Amino acid sequence: MHEEKILVIDYGSQYTQLIARRIRENNTYCEVLSPESLIKIKNLDNILGVILSGGPNSVIENNNYDLPDLLFKKNTPLLGICFGMQLICKKFNGKIQESTSREYGKAKLEIKKDVPILNGLNKTLEVWMSHGDSVTEIPNNFSVIATTNKKSLSAIKSNDREIYGIQFHPEVTHTLDEGKIIYNFVNKICRSKGEWTTKNIIDNQVSHIREKVQSDHVILGLSGGVDSSVAAAIIHKAIQSQLTCIFIDNGLLRLNEKEQVEKGFKDFKNIKIIYVDAAKLFLGRLNGVTDPEDKRKVIGKTFIDVFERESKKIKNAKWLAQGTIYPDVIESAASSENAHLIKSHHNVGGLPKDMNLKLLEPLRELFKDEVRKLGIELGIDSKLINRHPFPGPGLAVRILGEVKTEYADILRQADDIFIKMLHEKNLYNKISQAFTVFMPVKSVGVTGDGRSYGNVVSLRAVKTIDFMTAKPFNFPFEFLEEVSTKIINDVPDISRVCLDISSKPPATIEWE
Repeated sequence: MHEEKILVIDYGSQYTQLIARRIRENNTYCEVLSPESLIKIKNLDNILGVILSGGPNSVIENNNYDLPDLLFKKNTPLLGICFGMQLICKKFNGKIQESTSREYGKAKLEIKKDVPILNGLNKTLEVWMSHGDSVTEIPNNFSVIATTNKKSLSAIKSNDREIYGIQFHPEVTHTLDEGKIIYNFVNKICRSKGEWTTKNIIDNQVSHIREKVQSDHVILGLSGGVDSSVAAAIIHKAIQSQLTCIFIDNGLLRLNEKEQVEKGFKDFKNIKIIYVDAAKLFLGRLNGVTDPEDKRKVIGKTFIDVFERESKKIKNAKWLAQGTIYPDVIESAASSENAHLIKSHHNVGGLPKDMNLKLLEPLRELFKDEVRKLGIELGIDSKLINRHPFPGPGLAVRILGEVKTEYADILRQADDIFIKMLHEKNLYNKISQAFTVFMPVKSVGVTGDGRSYGNVVSLRAVKTIDFMTAKPFNFPFEFLEEVSTKIINDVPDISRVCLDISSKPPATIEWE
């Protein structure tokens, strides 16, 4: 399907997805592969270039990551970042030493040679370092093209091939190159045609869906989230009345979610949406379940069970569509020993063997920002598309401990007040993700003339570029005071409102 692409080999860097997104921003398709998958590749015919990511391992101690000879048989452009640079040096018999002190944080880079990857950059610029080992002697037939203020050999190039190594991270915003290093690699060195555009993605996916599905019917779980909504829109564009969307109320959705979905798809002619109230089933199965991972698994299984039941009512339904996106695929990649399971995604990992539906995932290759662009282009209401992320298991992961109907109802009301007030004060679009968390504790309060014993909620709002790191949003105190007062006044069961000011890391964005 993809005539040309760049491969990103993931050696466990926290920034690997960011590298991939930077390439996509240059209208070029790329895939993230594990080192094991790289070794299995037989040819590089449609590969424009390869980027080797950073990672926590050491090339000194570990021989597991030797680069395959295939990478060097053709003159395929190669860029090693951090650990990737050290791998290149090891392959060509350079010297790497374990540093006595790590080089971490900002550093001043001085460019020594004018080469294509550094085109358009100032002679000195601020870059972001994060490494322990260092290259102390470059391989024969390589040149140093840039150094840092610690005299590190911070960027190298092969004298006769497009092979580069850089010791800093060009993919992060802390490196002040305005994205030019990745741009240069993709466009000037790999010579991408820049055909990975929203219009082309839609055209390719529509023809792919038609070819795959033919005259079959497709059912899709529509949650009101961005991913499932865009999946519904693109499948509807491809096969129209052959798609039936099923909106399952699992009792863990935001307030007025059904109305939001109806409004979001108001301009879609003849789109079929069936609404199923399965709240009792979901909440019944969650009774007594307190572990976050167990809650996700219960919800995932129930979600599939309800679909199985509903699919039998739809004639000729052969496909189950899901809004799986590329970060879900990467995070759940069981194939790579470098990818730790952060959390299980109920829409990744396959269906039960006895389920009669095949899987259709039209967004599986896309990052979130690409999905949003697709949604706008396809005509979904922008308010639905620009909503903050909402977890697949819904409010279950925002209710700490056991999930009860009364807790979900309290949380829904409090969260709705918080989100509405963010819109009123024009703060919503300045925040990457905001929500309310229900805590399984009670606190003494004063209501009227008497003492009350009410529930506690916490507000959470963060700013982030890539959702890998995040900082708490800096609210004006007057806003916090106002929203706290309104929640406590309007939701009688709540007596106390807290604010979560943790960064990621060490905290995660969601509480569970």
